[in-house]
Amino acid sequence: MRQTLNRLRDALDLSYGQKVFLLATVPLILAVSLIAVVVTAQSRQLAEREIAALEAQLIEAKRDELKNYLSIARTAVVNTYGRAAPDDDDAKLAVSRELAAMLYGQDGYFFVFDYDGTNLVAPRQTELIGRNWAGLSDRNGVAITDRLIEIARTGGGYHSFDWPKPSTGEIGRMVVYVNGLQDWRWAVGTGIFIDDVLETVAAARADVQDRIERTSLYIVAIAVAAVLGVFLSGLVLNIRERRLADVKLKDLTQRIIDTQEEERSRVARELHDGISQMLVGVRYALELTRRKLSLAQAPASESLQKGIDGLGGAIQEVRRISRDLRPGVLDDLGLGPALQALTDDFSSRTGIVCTFETVVFRNRLDQEARIALYRIAQEALTNIERHADATSVFVSLKGNRKGGLLVVRDNGAGMQWPPPKGARGLGLRNMAERIEQLGGTLKVTSGSDGTTIAAQVPLTHMLTPTETKKEAA
Repeated sequence: MRQTLNRLRDALDLSYGQKVFLLATVPLILAVSLIAVVVTAQSRQLAEREIAALEAQLIEAKRDELKNYLSIARTAVVNTYGRAAPDDDDAKLAVSRELAAMLYGQDGYFFVFDYDGTNLVAPRQTELIGRNWAGLSDRNGVAITDRLIEIARTGGGYHSFDWPKPSTGEIGRMVVYVNGLQDWRWAVGTGIFIDDVLETVAAARADVQDRIERTSLYIVAIAVAAVLGVFLSGLVLNIRERRLADVKLKDLTQRIIDTQEEERSRVARELHDGISQMLVGVRYALELTRRKLSLAQAPASESLQKGIDGLGGAIQEVRRISRDLRPGVLDDLGLGPALQALTDDFSSRTGIVCTFETVVFRNRLDQEARIALYRIAQEALTNIERHADATSVFVSLKGNRKGGLLVVRDNGAGMQWPPPKGARGLGLRNMAERIEQLGGTLKVTSGSDGTTIAAQVPLTHMLTPTETKKEAA
């Protein structure tokens, strides 16, 4: 459980860049989501109002059409109805026949119910004629016959219900206009199926839904594009800032290296020109004293000899420190002689056979490259002395088509390369940083038969003959 919590905590431990990205994108996504919800809701409301208005307009047109049909029918029978008595069966039969003959469209006809609910006229659905349909309702429970008679009694009006189509038998929505012949207690009416109206409304609703979905997709696409824009902008800025930071870090590293070299050169000069000269003077004075006392007192002579030997060792140590800090031969004669002196001193000090091979560079490398390659060779030999347990070392300095190449190879025990995570490889890190400042490459190959370090300096650090003469001057 604790490990799970730790993993969750580590997963939620975001970097600074991730926090900035979330801070920029989360409000944007929330705002776009809210806009999408509001736009969708408003669009639906507006569309429903428009569809309702369209449906009402179409149904109103159907109603006007029905009213016109019924007006035509009343005009056709008004003379017969107006002259007949309430119990004139011949007139009723004549009017019934005339109404039954008035058909229009595929399903249009006129129907007649008496106020008791008996059907008197239904030319397209003759099975209804002569039967009492009081209490009839459609599949949704909407009253039909009773409601039509009620409307006819009160002066006429519209009614809507589901009714089977005479042509196909399918159930459809029907709008009816009915009026009353009060003297005969008849409800006369006609109806129109409004499937075309419902199909038009359904098509409009589907079109609106499609437009809303497209709008939502557009909003999502815009949001994704905005998030990608923020991400790419942040990525570009991050890369740019890292590049600037790398350039500044390289400049800082170069300044540190230059400052170290200047300080080493100053200390080396002071050791050589100051302390070393002073120690040499003391040694001469002690030697003179020893010669004067050699005839008088042997023990004093031995004591002075020890002092002289100690001063000699101090002088050699000061000179070694001075040479390690900033070898004068590097500035005076060039990189080749400096590396030769370095390998000779390494061989004599450690007893390890060290072979140096080079070509005549004639100071063709600039000062930065000479210093960097010398320090890399110095660091490599130090590592070999401390860790490699080698018996022979080969150092090579040559030129190639890419520039200058320094190779240091030993036959030691080798090392783990790349080093394990967290290992302190300061020496190799210093080598890599030095060569990186020059725009070169450092290649390390290690195995059970030894380690090889190859430092390549690019051609940009090779001086032309004119520049070489100026630098030598």
